[in-house]
Amino acid sequence: MNLLPFVISGLGIGAVYALSGVGLVVLFRATGVLNFAFGAFGAIGAHCAWQLLEWKMPLAVAILAAVAVSTAISFLYGRVFAPMLSHRDIVVRAVGTLAPALILIAIMGVIWGELPRRLQFPTDQMFVSLFAVRLTCTRIIAIILAVVMVVAITLLLTRTRLGLDMRALANDRDLSAVLGVRILYTETAAWIMTGIFSGFAGLLLADLVRLQGTFLTLLVIPAIAAAILGQLQSLWQTAVAGILIGIAEAVLTPIAWISPYRAAAPFIIALLAVTILGGTARAALKDR
Repeated sequence: MNLLPFVISGLGIGAVYALSGVGLVVLFRATGVLNFAFGAFGAIGAHCAWQLLEWKMPLAVAILAAVAVSTAISFLYGRVFAPMLSHRDIVVRAVGTLAPALILIAIMGVIWGELPRRLQFPTDQMFVSLFAVRLTCTRIIAIILAVVMVVAITLLLTRTRLGLDMRALANDRDLSAVLGVRILYTETAAWIMTGIFSGFAGLLLADLVRLQGTFLTLLVIPAIAAAILGQLQSLWQTAVAGILIGIAEAVLTPIAWISPYRAAAPFIIALLAVTILGGTARAALKDR
């Protein structure tokens, strides 16, 4: 059985999982919040892009609008609601993000319904041959975008004042406040970053798989699995884990007896990640 075409196909979805996992880790490291609404933020942005394209708006406008909507909603929650829970238990802060996720699912259901759709980008029709396998330019863009954004975030964390403040918050929030770190500003910046990540992830997944509110909201499951495999700390480990999860899901496609259940692969990997690396994850959570 030749699995190479499925491995190459899985790179695109894996890149989206990598983007999502890194977006979760960036926010967690700065605020201690595991954002269950990440997928919903991206989903409503992708729906807005689809609507604008239906209205014959330029593709660039639709993409910018999608990222702007996802980022604005993330900013709103991070600026207004997240600070109210900042001194609560880590579990309470995580569960608090379920509220915007459920609200956004309801809004998308009312406006667009649950009928599956797909975004169509011109790059879907362009491809390159890799080992005699067609790799669409959309998947290539997803891979490049994942690498570029991880590099950009790494540079931001290591070479800017904001990055220094975010790393300080990750180590000790109370001490950081005493040392003059702008807590609210830094945490809001982290929410904006995760909103940008969710916007791009939602757009790509709506093109590569399907556009559906509930489905895209559940994108957070494989992203959390990637984040846990990255021990909720390492951006590069998280990115690699996300790509491997995407490949693992894709290579199950040609296996007849398991193919109908391949969508469960990220959930199973998430469960195994929690079971195997549960001690490390709990330690990271406890430090918050």
